[in-house]
Amino acid sequence: MVEAYPGSVDVFVAGGGPAGLATAIAARRHGLSVLVADGAVPPIDKPCGEGLMPDGVEALRQLGVSIPDGEAFPFRGIRFLSDGRTAEATFPFGTAYGIRRTNLHRIMVEHAAECGVSMLWQAVVSGLHPEGALISGNLVRARWIVGADGSTSRIRQWAGLDDHLQMQQRFAFRRHYQVEPWTDFMALHWGRGCQLYVTPVSREEICVALISSTPKLRLEDALGQFPELAARLRQAAHASTERGAITVSRRLRRVYRNRIVLVGDASGGVDAITGEGLCLAFRQAAVLADCLTAEDLSRYQTEHRKLARRPAFMARMMLLMARQSFIRERAMRAFTSSPGLFARMLAMHVGDGSPRDYVSHSLALGWNFLKA
Repeated sequence: MVEAYPGSVDVFVAGGGPAGLATAIAARRHGLSVLVADGAVPPIDKPCGEGLMPDGVEALRQLGVSIPDGEAFPFRGIRFLSDGRTAEATFPFGTAYGIRRTNLHRIMVEHAAECGVSMLWQAVVSGLHPEGALISGNLVRARWIVGADGSTSRIRQWAGLDDHLQMQQRFAFRRHYQVEPWTDFMALHWGRGCQLYVTPVSREEICVALISSTPKLRLEDALGQFPELAARLRQAAHASTERGAITVSRRLRRVYRNRIVLVGDASGGVDAITGEGLCLAFRQAAVLADCLTAEDLSRYQTEHRKLARRPAFMARMMLLMARQSFIRERAMRAFTSSPGLFARMLAMHVGDGSPRDYVSHSLALGWNFLKA
């Protein structure tokens, strides 16, 4: 006989990372009762570039969550560095933040608690049940089940939603260094078969994240391709150990079945090269809360696809640059000869502009690419 937790909730969220907490917060703002369960203990860390783009900051603000002073390092733009060429542009609106993942998680946990979200930590979700979900074999009765349990989602598997239209994975490693940031830009260094993100996360610390298709490539080895960056870091103490993760580009056929629905990396995702994973999850969470309130998950399916289009398009462009050095070289020539072009592409990246603008910017890039 299955023992049940007392009472029931409107929404049960499996996974207490940023996507799950954003969903819980958004659902509470609609007056729904919410329980979040996760097998970890907060604050939960995850190896990532730790950059929150302006559109991500705005999506978080719309959930009622703000980043307190001193918890993050503001940066004003993106810089590409490749084979001696540099292209940079400032964001067209808002402020971006470099923020330790543990700081972001703690801020979101605190806000969720203030909103009245119930949270169970070190609570392993062990299965689904006709009346809800199971935590270590005990029943939690819930009207809706949200799978926010990451790219290897068990909720997705149990619900029969693990049917892919597309999937591709790469490998990421991250370490923090105790060194004063030398710029207020996030820098993306392009190398042979890899990319290095350098993000300032405080006045005394930076985050360096490596992304490649090779699981055996580590930060220390990759730094050999970037002598100037390696020289800056040579005397810097390590502020964290190197941690790894898998970044997955994934598109699912469906993101819901009956009363079970997916959000964040569990529902698909784009390669970490875009830096748009958190923003996408926050926007999905806001839409999902609306759809749960209206009891219309078919609309969530439609909106989920729309939200993914721009990040997926940018991911394809950037991965093409990552894989083909001659394309990257031509793109960098175009960016350096036409700085306004890089600024327009950055604006498109963070969602500033209409679909017509995206078409015109893409055509402009194509024309400059041919001339480069």
